[in-house]
Amino acid sequence: MAQTNNPQDARGGLPIHSFSRCHESILAQLQSLSQLPQQAGATPQARLAARQALQFFRTVMFDHHGEEEKELFPAVLAASNPAEYGGLRALVDLLTAEHRRIEALWRALDPGLERFAEGDPAPLDDAGLTDLITRYDAHASQEEAQFLPLAESILGRKDSSMASLGLSLHMRHQLRAATSPAPRTA
Repeated sequence: MAQTNNPQDARGGLPIHSFSRCHESILAQLQSLSQLPQQAGATPQARLAARQALQFFRTVMFDHHGEEEKELFPAVLAASNPAEYGGLRALVDLLTAEHRRIEALWRALDPGLERFAEGDPAPLDDAGLTDLITRYDAHASQEEAQFLPLAESILGRKDSSMASLGLSLHMRHQLRAATSPAPRTA
């Protein structure tokens, strides 16, 4: 493979790699969250971890799924050739359906985690949390092993497709940053 001087060619520099980094962040947060049921009561540290998890999943996970569905999946489908399209469409539909299942699991856990973050020592839904972690891990693994390599190959055929995806993601992140409330200061 030919070497280039394009900084985006470095591993992790292409726009498609931001999806892998997001998977890593979500899995790390889930691992952290998995420790909460073992903690006795709603200690200050456990409440803080619960608040951080709530903030993270209410924004990052849903935004990540939205970016895949609004930016990545359509870009890859549009750049695919007719021989690839049918299988790719089936995979995209499967991944999108899995997003909805994962989001439903999160929504079921959210109220209990909110109460926990507020100091309610009631136990969290350990089985629901385990199900969420297992499903998300399997989902991310499938995207990493099947979809993202295929997407990189398809989008890489036309530099304009990869550039377009990168610009679209950049603009979406800039808009989100511009419309997010400023952090409060003491």
